[in-house]
Amino acid sequence: MTPTQMILRSPALRLAAFAMLGLGVMNASIAPYISLVAIERIGVSEGTYALILTAAAVVAVSSAVLMGVLGDQRGRRSKIAVLTALASVLGLGMMTVAPSALALVLCHAFLFPLGSALYGQIFALARLAGPQAPGAADGVLGIIRSGMSLAFMAMLLFWTFAFGAGVDVMWVYDSSLIAALAVLAMLWFMWPRGAQVTWEDRPSGLNLRAALKELAHPHVASRLMMFGAINAAAMLYFVLIGLVFEASPVRDASDVALYVGLVAGVEVPCLILLPRLAGHISRSTLIAIGAAAYGLHVLMMPIWADTAWLWLGALIAGVGGTAFIGLSITYYQDLLQDRPGGASAMLALQKLVADVLGASAFAVGMAIGSYQTVAIMGFTLALGGALALYWADRTGWLVPPKAQTVR
Repeated sequence: MTPTQMILRSPALRLAAFAMLGLGVMNASIAPYISLVAIERIGVSEGTYALILTAAAVVAVSSAVLMGVLGDQRGRRSKIAVLTALASVLGLGMMTVAPSALALVLCHAFLFPLGSALYGQIFALARLAGPQAPGAADGVLGIIRSGMSLAFMAMLLFWTFAFGAGVDVMWVYDSSLIAALAVLAMLWFMWPRGAQVTWEDRPSGLNLRAALKELAHPHVASRLMMFGAINAAAMLYFVLIGLVFEASPVRDASDVALYVGLVAGVEVPCLILLPRLAGHISRSTLIAIGAAAYGLHVLMMPIWADTAWLWLGALIAGVGGTAFIGLSITYYQDLLQDRPGGASAMLALQKLVADVLGASAFAVGMAIGSYQTVAIMGFTLALGGALALYWADRTGWLVPPKAQTVR
């Protein structure tokens, strides 16, 4: 049975796929325009906006870890999923009905970041309901994750034309609220119950302290740092693309939208095809190759900005990024066996590590050089993290004797 057939025949996997599409619509509508709305429309200062971003990062990571641990501890994942979806609905509803500085803070510093924990819950459900054989989940989770890239690409194109037609930027909250309500309804009515539950979700029995200690074990934490270094290149890509294109005499904002859309568009078929390669080549090898390619795209972006070679960079980024985006999910789930919630929470911790490393690289790179210096540091982080991960998995570095070595 193919991964697509598995998703179509399983109510739980269908729910995960539809919910991921909804999350993609929400994030694609909101993420690119938060700073514009906050500073230009609501009128908060740059310093206040920075505090909002800081609070959002803390809430997002804390809630993802806490919800993941609680899901493993008690097994009541449907209630956790509904709670997190409801948080997004409330936050987006405030900004839709009565946008203000208070609504902005409540939405983007607390409620929407809390709602982002749903991302991990969806992958936890997909892991439980999907195939359990080592490596077999890559195909199912890859297709489900491709839904977010597909939605991101579609909404990016939609808003490009909508804004060109004169639609006000605040309408992004209306579209996000509709998507959030749809996701909440799906979780409430479609979450598998009774005979539809064909898997065993055994409570971990670990208290919060023991669960966090498990996440902090060196063999887990070291891999988290390596993935964080790889993903720091992706963080720097989003930081650099607007700045590099703005500095170019032949690029403008429309090129930024087109480039990002092309990268997301390339990711969709690659995420679907990736599991076929994963059946013949080890995850660590694919991640290393993908990270090196992605790092190359970051390295060359300032050099290619004024040339037609730039669009080759979009292809390289989409293909390379697919490897560590699509395979990191099952990597963590195999690393933390029987802890699908905790494994999914690792994605939020990974983002925190990547953001810190990326921000540090940007600050240092700009202090000693230029955008090209920052790009070189991004390439170095991606390649260094990939090689370290490949070496650690091949040698079994820090892996306890009883732990499964990730292929």
